[in-house]
Amino acid sequence: MSDYRIETKCIQSGYEPGNGEPRILPIYQSTTFRYTTSEQMGRLFDLEESGYFYTRLQNPTNDAVAAKICDLEGGTAAMLTSSGQAANFYAIMNIAQAGDHIVCASALYGGTYNLYAHTIKKMGVDATFVDPDCTEEELEAAFQDNTKAVFGESIANPALVVLDFEKFAKAAHIHKVPFIVDNTFATPINCRPFEWGADIVTHSTTKYMDGHASCVGGAIVDSGNFDWEAAAEKFPGLTTPDETYHGIVYTQKFGKGAYITKATAQLMRDLGSIQAPQNAFLLNIGLETLHLRMARHCENALKAAKYLQGHEKVAWVNFPSLPGDKYYDLAQKYMPNGTCGVLTFGLKGGRDAAVEMMDRLKLIAIVTHVADARSCVLHPASHTHRQMNERELLEAGVQPDLIRFSVGIENAEDIIADLGQALS
Repeated sequence: MSDYRIETKCIQSGYEPGNGEPRILPIYQSTTFRYTTSEQMGRLFDLEESGYFYTRLQNPTNDAVAAKICDLEGGTAAMLTSSGQAANFYAIMNIAQAGDHIVCASALYGGTYNLYAHTIKKMGVDATFVDPDCTEEELEAAFQDNTKAVFGESIANPALVVLDFEKFAKAAHIHKVPFIVDNTFATPINCRPFEWGADIVTHSTTKYMDGHASCVGGAIVDSGNFDWEAAAEKFPGLTTPDETYHGIVYTQKFGKGAYITKATAQLMRDLGSIQAPQNAFLLNIGLETLHLRMARHCENALKAAKYLQGHEKVAWVNFPSLPGDKYYDLAQKYMPNGTCGVLTFGLKGGRDAAVEMMDRLKLIAIVTHVADARSCVLHPASHTHRQMNERELLEAGVQPDLIRFSVGIENAEDIIADLGQALS
């Protein structure tokens, strides 16, 4: 579908029915697939032939939806995972092992920060966190001889920092490592990381892609642009024989599909964080309206941000699409058509006032979620980021009084009216 515009891809990509076949993507709700000869099954297990034999590795419904997301991002190969956390875990561990190191922008979703700062550290992979607003010299100082990747979020959750793609991509490529971007908040509708130097993109499809809070999921997309062979010594898992598949060398056998093939054949085989076909089916329905919903999210969020900015009880507002915001210029450069529907703000009464105001909301719900059709709020310091200490909170861009406000696609006047009654 590369010749079509992104709105058409949202609806048409990934699944193309043949004559007399279902018009809507079928749900292949089966763990296994039948073959008539043992020899053919053996070729599948040896990666000598493509096909389906066990849903933990691949499933036709999942592959169709992954192909759609791949097309939306402009990649060459993609896979679905059970969650965004699984996607970010696989994206790193597909190329890193004990004794390795990664560089991360410090403004991250709390779960991702914990994953990279603590969980993979127990597996022997260290992370150095850098301020996303750091200088090129400060970023350069974070690299080590064993660095295997650079990671950041296109729009940080919940700090709403807009990542300077070109700065981070330049540093990654000087050191011959891939630049990985979590593009969950911006989505491929508003941001095209591959066009700015990213090599791999991840998503929590749970958020805007699903759009209705109906199913958890994740995705990894490979641009196909990173030359693994040019830095072969850094990535032996891709460039040397895999004895668990009779000595296959992924880069030699699968070319631009090497990274995703390895993630599927090794990590999904051994860890099994597969997305259920039913969830993939629901995700696909959400993707069909992604281009419509993102425009409304951005429109409503800008109206809400302007209202809050002018309210006497509001101390500050962060929203990258709001003129005067610290990241407004970067947002205009990388996301000129809009950023996302999430904004943050604080009240003059501080943390206690923030909690009281949230408790008085009626239309807008307090939920541990973000980026779906319904407006919702969260207090990250008390909820998603509560495992962090004060230093870690500040590094992640989370002030104690910060309210994360995910603006939905309801009528903007109703949203603003609910904010008004709660504030008063």
